[in-house]
Formats: sequence, structure tokens, C-alpha cells
Amino acid sequence: MHPAPRAYQIKKTSTRGQLTPSRLTMPALAPHQVLVQVRAASLNYRDLLALHNPADLKEGLIPLSDAAGVISAIGPDVTAWQVGDRVSPCFFPHWDSGPFHASYLQSALGGGQTDGVLSDEIIVSDRALVAIPAYLTLSEAATLPCAAVTAWHALFVRAHLKNGDTVLIQGTGGVAIFALQLAAAQGIRAIVVSSSDQKLERATALGAWKTINYHKEPRWDQAVHRFTDNEGVSCVLELGGPDTFDRSLAAVAGGGTIAQIGVLTGFGPQSNLLPLQFKNATICGICVGSREHFSDLHQFMATHAIRPVIDRTFDFGETPAAYAHLESAQHFGKVVIDMSNDN
Repeated sequence: MHPAPRAYQIKKTSTRGQLTPSRLTMPALAPHQVLVQVRAASLNYRDLLALHNPADLKEGLIPLSDAAGVISAIGPDVTAWQVGDRVSPCFFPHWDSGPFHASYLQSALGGGQTDGVLSDEIIVSDRALVAIPAYLTLSEAATLPCAAVTAWHALFVRAHLKNGDTVLIQGTGGVAIFALQLAAAQGIRAIVVSSSDQKLERATALGAWKTINYHKEPRWDQAVHRFTDNEGVSCVLELGGPDTFDRSLAAVAGGGTIAQIGVLTGFGPQSNLLPLQFKNATICGICVGSREHFSDLHQFMATHAIRPVIDRTFDFGETPAAYAHLESAQHFGKVVIDMSNDN
């Protein structure tokens, strides 16, 4: 008899959420749904926020948005997929292409009222999947749906960066390292800011043009201007939040773009945006991307043979430890949960 699929669910406590292992009962497939055997999943900073602040989550939410697996069954009206296909679900199941609509937020995997992917099996609409390039392992593919799509959307869809442009990347987490790899492949000069010389050395090995240790040089915006002949950068990947935004405003070039992505330093007072006006610069809010963005990312990565950087892999039973490792901020790249080992 087929065992009930394993999952982790977030149980609410008086102060925060608690990761609780469970077994699921899977419903029958609707005509346009597929059943995916999840082989690997990965974590994002968003998942820490959900665990620590579960007030808006449904009780028993299955967390995580990023996964890769193999289709094990298809609904009767599914024609685009076959059993055995290697696939990843999209972060926003209903955002196929075109402009973003606020209604998409309600269906984002692993948040609010919508279950995520930290389960042996997930049911997904046949329109909410992308095929995994053959050269990637399933663990590598599981790192892409949120962080890599976010980096792609920011650099190429919204900031329209091209060969010879310059981008400032804050940190060395998932979005940051994908942005570095994508930029280097496209001939975009990447400046990486971190507090760790060791991580900055690794960033240089991945193609960083310049690096800045912000502990040694807290006015890193001045270093950016020194590197760029006082022009500033074409794009800032703003991952820090209120503690870094003023520096980002100072670092962006005239006509440049600040891609607002992260809140690593929390939620705080807003910056004075007047400098943005006098630079004719732009702030773009970036929240992951569409299925079309995901497919375009896959094609670009395959063309340039880009392999995701996996910092550490945990077994399913070690999921709480995986969360703790991400929270420690010691990682470089992505943290992965291997769903295929410990049954």
C-alpha cells in the first residue's frame, strides 16, 4: 500500500509558528491537475518570516514555495505533461505572463492560505509548472522558483540591464548569488557588498567585478562611486531594507533603477526619496515573477550552463535544522532539503 505522504506543517503557538511533521491524505486530481513527487525543496528568507510571524497563516499551513520533482499522475484533461516529466511549480500559480495583479498574492505557495511544497507529494495545475532543463539536478532545480526568478525579473525585465552595465548586489544569499551569476554571464559588472571577506572571495570567484566589506567600509556608497568614476551603478538590488536604502539611493546612477526586493534589516522608517527625483532614477518593486519569466530564466541558464550554488543540503527529517542554518545567515547561496533520502 502506498504510504501517506510526509509533510511539515506550521502549527501556531502563542509566540511563533512550530514546524510539525505530519502525514497527508491526498484528494483526487481535477481534470487539469498533476501529481508531483517532490524530490527536493529549498528555503527562502520569506519562509523565516512566515515561521516567526504566523498570524496571517492558516492553521497547519505547509510551508515553502520552491521545489523540484517528477510527475507521477495526471488529470484526464492534461495534454502538456506526461508521467515522468521533471518539473518545478511556479511561485505564483496564476501568474502566467503579462502584468502582475494583486489577486495573485493570495495564491503564492507556502504563504497566507495557500499550502506550499514541503511534502512528498503536491497537486499542481498543469498551467503552473515549468520543465526542468536536463543538465540540472533536481536539488539544483529546487533552488530556482523564487530567488532565481526574482533576480532575473529585477535585472533583465525591469532594469533592462545589458553588457557593460553595473549592478550593486547586497549580500550573498539566494537572490544575491543568482543575480551575480546571471550578471556575470551577461557581461554586467557586479559589485557585491558583504560583511565577510571569505564570502567576498567566493563572490569574486563567481565573477564579481568589485567587492566591498561593509564592516570595513560602512560608507559603501562612496566606494561604489570610487569604482564607477563617480557615476554610480545602473541598478541596485536592494535586499537590506531600511538600514541600507539611503546608501542605495546614493549609489544608484542617473537614470538607474533600484530593485526593491528584501527586508533583511526589518521594517522601519522610509527614506527621503527626493534624491531619486533629481537623478531621474526609478524604484521597482520586485516580487518573484511569472511562469514566462521562469521559463526565460531556464533558457538563459541552460545557454550559459549556470549551476546554482547550494550552500548545504539537509534531509527531510532535518528540516528544523535547515531553517536554523538559514536564520544563522552563515550560508552562501541556497539551503536545500533533500526529500528522497530518509523515508
